Amino acid sequence: MAIVSIDADIKARWAQGQCAHSPGSAEELAIIAIDLLVRELGTESAQNFMNQIGLRHAADALNSA
Repeated sequence: MAIVSIDADIKARWAQGQCAHSPGSAEELAIIAIDLLVRELGTESAQNFMNQIGLRHAADALNSA
């Protein structure tokens, strides 16, 4: 497993408010991204999007095995 260091300052604004995040790991960045995706697309569309990503990476893993 690779060790990743992230230095980011994320500021998101939408009509209902704003938020700021400073993720320090890939996991924290993923959580922030998923949260923003759900806010933008809604729960069901965000789940569909993430399922597509999961299927693509599962296929990549099978092809490289």
